[in-house]
Amino acid sequence: MVSIIIRCAPLLAVVIAQRRESADKVLRRDEAKKKGRQWRLSGGFEYHPGDPVAVVANKVGPYSNPSETFNYYKLPYCQPENLRGKSHQLGQLLAGDRKVNTPYDIRFLEDIEYKKLCTKDLEKPEIDKWADAVQRDFFFELFIDALPVWGYVGEQQDDDQLIQLMNNEASRTFVYSHLHFDIGHNDNQIVQVNVSFGPPPQFFPEKVDITGKTHMSMTMSYSTQWHESSLLWKDRYAHLHKEASLPSTLEVHWLSIINSFVLVVLLTVFLSIILVRVIKNDFTRYMSAGDESDFVDEETGWKLIHGDVFRPPEYPMVLSASVGVGVHLLVTMGLVVLLAISNVFDPTRRGAVLQAGIISYAISAFVGGYVTASLYKQLNGQDWAWNVVLAATIVPGPLAMIWTVLNTIAWTHGSTAALPFGTVMVLITIYLFITCPLTFVGALAGKNTSAEMETPCRTNLAKREIPPIPWYRQPPVSTLLAGFLPFSAIYIELHYIFSSMWGHKMYTLFGILALAFAMLLLVTCFITIAFTYFQLILEDYRWWWRSFFSGGSTGIFVLAYCFYYYFKRSDMHGFMQTSFYFGYMAYMSYCFVLALGALGFYSSLFFVKYIYGSIKCD
Repeated sequence: MVSIIIRCAPLLAVVIAQRRESADKVLRRDEAKKKGRQWRLSGGFEYHPGDPVAVVANKVGPYSNPSETFNYYKLPYCQPENLRGKSHQLGQLLAGDRKVNTPYDIRFLEDIEYKKLCTKDLEKPEIDKWADAVQRDFFFELFIDALPVWGYVGEQQDDDQLIQLMNNEASRTFVYSHLHFDIGHNDNQIVQVNVSFGPPPQFFPEKVDITGKTHMSMTMSYSTQWHESSLLWKDRYAHLHKEASLPSTLEVHWLSIINSFVLVVLLTVFLSIILVRVIKNDFTRYMSAGDESDFVDEETGWKLIHGDVFRPPEYPMVLSASVGVGVHLLVTMGLVVLLAISNVFDPTRRGAVLQAGIISYAISAFVGGYVTASLYKQLNGQDWAWNVVLAATIVPGPLAMIWTVLNTIAWTHGSTAALPFGTVMVLITIYLFITCPLTFVGALAGKNTSAEMETPCRTNLAKREIPPIPWYRQPPVSTLLAGFLPFSAIYIELHYIFSSMWGHKMYTLFGILALAFAMLLLVTCFITIAFTYFQLILEDYRWWWRSFFSGGSTGIFVLAYCFYYYFKRSDMHGFMQTSFYFGYMAYMSYCFVLALGALGFYSSLFFVKYIYGSIKCD
């Protein structure tokens, strides 16, 4: 009984961590009742006139560098007397969120024409912070009743260059000293929030010139205006969805993905028809042949290697682990897309997709262990323990090394992208007490339940000599060409995904993503089978690893697109942001290689077994 409790304790800890948000919601509801507001059963807080409405600050950072974020009070904003941090979900912490309270005193349905927040006496170091933030286009993020609002911390005004040269003046730097909150309410619930930088009625931005100052005082203030809105509480994030879906280009998005889908399907069908007809002709000739020596030409040479085609590959441990982990990643991707489509989690919430991916990867680790051990046994492997260890580390290992470097860079920059110690321990706990045990259990099940690989042809003792192969059909060339068509099925969607990952847009079109994902899987299967057939007719029986890399070569194109997006489609800059971008995108490309490589491998394995099982093998 004690051993069961010990084993279950880590899992219970993770479950408790995942339920943390629910507990926080209950606590907030209880606090709300004490303060006057109440939680409505249909969802959302219900306020009464005069109830306090909390304004929560999250972070600041350069708009062009989404990973380079800092604590809100890194800039000399007015701070409350009792500075308190807020609770966060795992995904929010991974996304760099660090929510804290603010001194804004906003009351439900009470307009504030103008109210002083504080007066800050700024010395040169603080003024320099403001100047650097304005020059780098820093923005801030606040939350009012969980609704996010964004705005720039200031602006630069560049006079005409000729006037600057004549007067020997540089551009002037201004800090916004006033925030105006325009809040919409439906009945007793908050449904809309907008922020501007000037008080009513003119709403001209109030800004302080800090150009060339070494000492100054800056008064910060705010105002509030309430208005009735017909927007329902359940639809209050609709504007975020619409902005994320880019309504002006949504139709173009659908047309582009449909055009890509039709093109890929036509190419796939065309290739399949040709391949099926060629293979059918081969079957007819081979089945009607009485003497194998009559068919030694290059076009029908795949039957000549029936005694070598199932010869075990080199490095079977690495191949089985790579394929097993690739299947595991495919299952994880499918689960995340399915959960998003089913609205199991809200993809617009910061870090929700990342958190869903971590949980899906952890609970599906059994699949990776099972496939790894099963394939390793079919390849006559003997080192079971090392095979399982490799399967358990082939994905988290490179990620841990990349994260160590990037987290150190973020820590030296003082960025919120550096993970807190508690978050790191939660991730290690999930890996050690959920992912690893499930991988080992799956490997044990795969080893004990899988039979030896049944092949339609016996393997000869002596290896057959492989004839010379033209340069344009060598492994590097054919492998690279194999990834082009699958990449063409997803490159349109990659732009929107990258804009969400490395920008400020929210990706919500998971229906389109599911269609693109299905196209990617379908095309990868067909293209890998085609290139495996082209390899076999050259009497080259080394298809095991070739099929894996042919399927996974799409990851090379994804990595190449990363460079294109960084230099042509984004304004990212700086050492930290560049390190984060290329570090994590190189890792994502690596995961693409594993996942699609596993798919290509099993597609080719099925194909090779099928064609050799359909002919007479002596």
